[in-house]
Amino acid sequence: MKKLISILLLFLYLVSTTELYQLLKIPELIEHYIEHKELNPDMTLTAFLRTHYDHPVKDGDYGKDQKLPFIIHTPPLALVFIIGNIFHFELKNDQFKQVKSRKIPSKNNNFCYKGFLRTAWEPPRYLFS
Repeated sequence: MKKLISILLLFLYLVSTTELYQLLKIPELIEHYIEHKELNPDMTLTAFLRTHYDHPVKDGDYGKDQKLPFIIHTPPLALVFIIGNIFHFELKNDQFKQVKSRKIPSKNNNFCYKGFLRTAWEPPRYLFS
């Protein structure tokens, strides 16, 4: 599944940033060739390609000719993201639970916390029998 997603993302990247998107126009090329073949049954594929790519002519189907692959070139897509000097990051308090605050016991002069003298934090005592 990861391989399929990787291939899909790579394909989308290449189609949007290079001339690879022109290959998506191949069905229009085939359709236009079939139209010319119906008008002139003797026309070969090489003659069709020469007519449209080697010496293009403004004729009655000029609009369809411009939709063929690699006739019109567009600059590749370039996206730039910049975080400017004025960048604000806001958090809404609605999404976070209120944290209960607990008081920290104060210290006495001997640097011992009050309330913790007889707790589990005290070192173990030896029992003498």
